[in-house]
Amino acid sequence: MKPNENRSLERILESAIVVSWADLMRGAQTGLIHIEYGFATGGTLDYLKFWSSLTRGHWLLACEYWMSASTFHCIGVHFDNGYQSEGLAHILDAVMQHQNAFTLPADLGRQGLLQIPTPTPEERTAATASVNEAFDRLGPALAEPVLA
Repeated sequence: MKPNENRSLERILESAIVVSWADLMRGAQTGLIHIEYGFATGGTLDYLKFWSSLTRGHWLLACEYWMSASTFHCIGVHFDNGYQSEGLAHILDAVMQHQNAFTLPADLGRQGLLQIPTPTPEERTAATASVNEAFDRLGPALAEPVLA
Protein backbone atom coordinates (compact mmCIF):
# COMPACT_ATOMS: atom_id res chain seq x y z
CA MET A 1 0.00 0.00 0.00
CA LYS A 2 1.29 3.46 -0.89
CA PRO A 3 1.78 6.19 1.74
CA ASN A 4 -1.48 8.05 2.50
CA GLU A 5 -3.48 5.51 0.47
CA ASN A 6 -5.58 4.85 3.59
CA ARG A 7 -6.59 8.52 3.50
CA SER A 8 -8.18 8.17 0.07
CA LEU A 9 -11.98 8.08 0.09
CA GLU A 10 -11.94 5.61 -2.78
CA ARG A 11 -9.59 3.32 -0.82
CA ILE A 12 -11.79 3.33 2.29
CA LEU A 13 -14.89 2.63 0.17
CA GLU A 14 -13.12 -0.33 -1.44
CA SER A 15 -12.10 -1.56 2.00
CA ALA A 16 -15.68 -1.18 3.29
CA ILE A 17 -16.88 -3.41 0.46
CA VAL A 18 -14.18 -6.02 1.03
CA VAL A 19 -14.94 -6.32 4.76
CA SER A 20 -18.67 -6.57 3.91
CA TRP A 21 -18.12 -8.96 0.99
CA ALA A 22 -20.08 -11.90 2.43
CA ASP A 23 -23.17 -9.72 2.96
CA LEU A 24 -23.06 -8.45 -0.62
CA MET A 25 -22.27 -11.76 -2.33
CA ARG A 26 -24.97 -13.80 -0.57
CA GLY A 27 -22.78 -16.88 -0.35
CA ALA A 28 -21.48 -16.79 -3.93
CA GLN A 29 -17.79 -17.66 -4.23
CA THR A 30 -17.01 -14.95 -6.78
CA GLY A 31 -18.56 -11.77 -8.06
CA LEU A 32 -18.07 -8.07 -8.68
CA ILE A 33 -19.16 -4.93 -6.90
CA HIS A 34 -19.40 -1.56 -8.63
CA ILE A 35 -19.39 1.62 -6.59
CA GLU A 36 -20.86 4.60 -8.39
CA TYR A 37 -20.47 8.04 -6.84
CA GLY A 38 -21.56 11.55 -7.70
CA PHE A 39 -20.61 15.00 -6.50
CA ALA A 40 -22.65 17.80 -4.96
CA THR A 41 -22.02 21.47 -5.58
CA GLY A 42 -18.87 22.33 -3.69
CA GLY A 43 -16.94 19.18 -4.57
CA THR A 44 -18.13 16.82 -1.83
CA LEU A 45 -19.76 13.48 -2.53
CA ASP A 46 -23.55 13.58 -2.70
CA TYR A 47 -24.25 9.89 -3.21
CA LEU A 48 -22.86 6.38 -3.42
CA LYS A 49 -24.51 3.43 -5.16
CA PHE A 50 -23.32 -0.14 -4.75
CA TRP A 51 -24.16 -2.63 -7.48
CA SER A 52 -23.62 -6.37 -7.01
CA SER A 53 -23.06 -8.91 -9.78
CA LEU A 54 -23.26 -12.54 -8.76
CA THR A 55 -23.53 -13.72 -12.37
CA ARG A 56 -21.86 -12.17 -15.37
CA GLY A 57 -23.82 -9.26 -16.82
CA HIS A 58 -26.58 -9.27 -14.17
CA TRP A 59 -26.39 -6.30 -11.78
CA LEU A 60 -28.56 -5.60 -8.74
CA LEU A 61 -28.60 -2.41 -6.73
CA ALA A 62 -27.48 -3.48 -3.27
CA CYS A 63 -27.14 -0.21 -1.39
CA GLU A 64 -27.29 3.57 -1.73
CA TYR A 65 -26.10 6.41 0.47
CA TRP A 66 -27.43 9.94 -0.04
CA MET A 67 -26.17 13.10 1.64
CA SER A 68 -29.26 15.08 0.63
CA ALA A 69 -32.95 14.19 0.43
CA SER A 70 -35.17 14.40 -2.63
CA THR A 71 -38.64 13.29 -3.65
CA PHE A 72 -37.14 9.90 -4.51
CA HIS A 73 -34.87 9.18 -1.54
CA CYS A 74 -34.07 10.12 2.05
CA ILE A 75 -30.71 11.02 3.59
CA GLY A 76 -28.51 8.13 4.69
CA VAL A 77 -28.01 4.50 3.81
CA HIS A 78 -30.69 2.38 2.15
CA PHE A 79 -30.43 -1.27 1.15
CA ASP A 80 -32.32 -2.69 -1.83
CA ASN A 81 -33.21 -6.08 -3.30
CA GLY A 82 -32.99 -7.89 0.04
CA TYR A 83 -29.40 -6.84 0.79
CA GLN A 84 -28.47 -5.91 4.36
CA SER A 85 -25.20 -5.21 6.14
CA GLU A 86 -25.07 -3.47 9.51
CA GLY A 87 -21.29 -3.22 9.31
CA LEU A 88 -21.33 -1.59 5.87
CA ALA A 89 -24.07 0.82 6.98
CA HIS A 90 -21.98 1.86 9.99
CA ILE A 91 -18.84 2.38 7.91
CA LEU A 92 -20.65 4.34 5.20
CA ASP A 93 -22.36 6.61 7.69
CA ALA A 94 -19.07 7.44 9.41
CA VAL A 95 -17.14 7.95 6.18
CA MET A 96 -19.77 10.05 4.41
CA GLN A 97 -20.38 12.23 7.47
CA HIS A 98 -16.61 12.81 7.79
CA GLN A 99 -15.59 13.15 4.13
CA ASN A 100 -13.20 15.95 4.99
CA ALA A 101 -10.99 13.41 6.80
CA PHE A 102 -10.25 11.72 3.45
CA THR A 103 -8.76 12.70 0.13
CA LEU A 104 -11.73 13.01 -2.19
CA PRO A 105 -11.52 11.96 -5.83
CA ALA A 106 -11.26 14.80 -8.31
CA ASP A 107 -14.63 16.19 -9.41
CA LEU A 108 -14.13 16.23 -13.14
CA GLY A 109 -17.79 16.93 -13.88
CA ARG A 110 -18.60 13.25 -14.11
CA GLN A 111 -19.72 10.33 -12.01
CA GLY A 112 -17.03 8.12 -10.54
CA LEU A 113 -16.96 4.35 -10.76
CA LEU A 114 -14.90 1.78 -8.87
CA GLN A 115 -14.95 -1.95 -9.58
CA ILE A 116 -14.04 -4.42 -6.85
CA PRO A 117 -13.45 -8.07 -7.81
CA THR A 118 -13.50 -11.01 -5.41
CA PRO A 119 -10.89 -10.22 -2.73
CA THR A 120 -8.08 -12.54 -1.69
CA PRO A 121 -7.55 -13.41 2.00
CA GLU A 122 -4.63 -10.95 2.05
CA GLU A 123 -6.85 -8.19 0.62
CA ARG A 124 -9.47 -8.93 3.30
CA THR A 125 -6.85 -8.58 6.03
CA ALA A 126 -5.58 -5.31 4.53
CA ALA A 127 -9.15 -3.99 4.17
CA THR A 128 -9.94 -4.72 7.82
CA ALA A 129 -6.78 -2.91 8.88
CA SER A 130 -7.63 0.03 6.59
CA VAL A 131 -11.15 0.43 8.02
CA ASN A 132 -9.91 0.13 11.60
CA GLU A 133 -7.16 2.71 10.94
CA ALA A 134 -9.71 5.10 9.41
CA PHE A 135 -11.97 4.76 12.45
CA ASP A 136 -9.00 5.38 14.73
CA ARG A 137 -8.28 8.61 12.82
CA LEU A 138 -11.91 9.72 12.94
CA GLY A 139 -11.65 9.79 16.70
CA PRO A 140 -13.22 8.52 19.85
CA ALA A 141 -16.63 9.99 19.00
CA LEU A 142 -17.17 7.05 16.66
CA ALA A 143 -17.74 3.54 17.87
CA GLU A 144 -15.29 0.98 16.48
CA PRO A 145 -16.77 -1.16 13.72
CA VAL A 146 -17.02 -4.81 14.62
CA LEU A 147 -14.74 -6.49 12.10
CA ALA A 148 -13.29 -9.98 12.13
